[in-house]
Order: sequence, then C-alpha cells, then structure tokens
Amino acid sequence: MAQDIKPTRSELLKLKKQIKLAKSGYSLLKKKRDGLILEFFEILKKAKSLREELVNEYKIALEKINIARTLEGDLKVKSIAMAIHQIPDVKLTTKNIMGVKVPKIESSEIKKAFMERGYSVYSSSAIDEAAAAYEKVVEKIIIAAEVETSMRKLLNEIEKTKRRVNALEFVVIPKLDNVKAFIQLRLEEMERENIFRMKRIKAKT
Repeated sequence: MAQDIKPTRSELLKLKKQIKLAKSGYSLLKKKRDGLILEFFEILKKAKSLREELVNEYKIALEKINIARTLEGDLKVKSIAMAIHQIPDVKLTTKNIMGVKVPKIESSEIKKAFMERGYSVYSSSAIDEAAAAYEKVVEKIIIAAEVETSMRKLLNEIEKTKRRVNALEFVVIPKLDNVKAFIQLRLEEMERENIFRMKRIKAKT
C-alpha cells in the first residue's frame, strides 16, 4: 500500500511549515507555562502569609468581642451590632496576569473612625476595640478572597497549558515528524525508480 502513495515536494514543504509552526507554538506555550508556574508560586507565598495574618487577626477579634460581651453583656453587644447600617461598597473588576483574567476586589474603606460606626458615643472602649478588630478581619478576608481566587484561576490555566504542551510534545510533533520522514523516504524511492526507468529507456534506444 505504501508503494501506491505518491507524495509531492509541495506536500513536503507544507508539512515542514506545519512542523515549524507546531514547534514555535510548543516553545511559546512552554514559556507561558513556566511563567504561570512562577506567578502561581509567588501568589501561593502571599496566600500562606495572608492566611496566617487572617487567623491571627481573627483570634484577636474573638478575644476583644469576648471581653466586650463580659463587660457589656450579649444583649447590648447584639443591639450595637444591629445599629450599624453602613455596608462597605465592594467592586469586583479584573486584572491580567500573563493572559489570565483574575479578580481584583476594590472596597470602600472598611476601617472606620469611632464616630463613623453608627453606634452610641456612650458605648465602652471594649466595644470600640472589638469593632476595630473585626474591621481588620474583614479587610484581610477581602484581600485573601482576591489572592486565593487568582491562585485557583492560575492553577486551572497551568493545567490547561500543560495539557497542550504535552499534546504537542508527545503526540502532534512526533506524528508530523514521522509523516515527514515517510514522505522524504517515499520521494527518494520515487526518484530512484525514476532514474532506474530513465536508464532502461536510454539503454533501449
């Protein structure tokens, strides 16, 4: 069957261009994958640090609210919490990291001055300290949400890019190289057959 296939030089040239394009794409995707991995580990370090900070801030906030509850009682703490009506304005936009769109969370200032909180000026310093501590917790949560979502999106893109790199390296390029080798071999055979045929014709004349 292979002997019946008669490829042409133009087919070989076309195939060589395909191989060149595939190898160029492979090189670019490898660089993208490596760049994304570096970005991912940078964000991962930031995420670990943020988690530790968030846990610490939350522990402090728990201590502060427990002191406030002890001094003022649960009922007063709850009524003061209900008195706060101003909700932070959170805006979700996107930013670009190596072609990957990741979230960027912008919010109005979470930390407020004493008079901006909306509860009575007659509340104790313990309640004010608890409110300030929880504002810090909310600030950390917003930053952590942005960082951890970015991390997940980058990880998904890394996996997708790795699959494409592997497909080119282990399937597409080897297959094209095999076809090229076959075409070159077949063209050489056809050329030898043609030379042999021409010699026979020449010998008869």
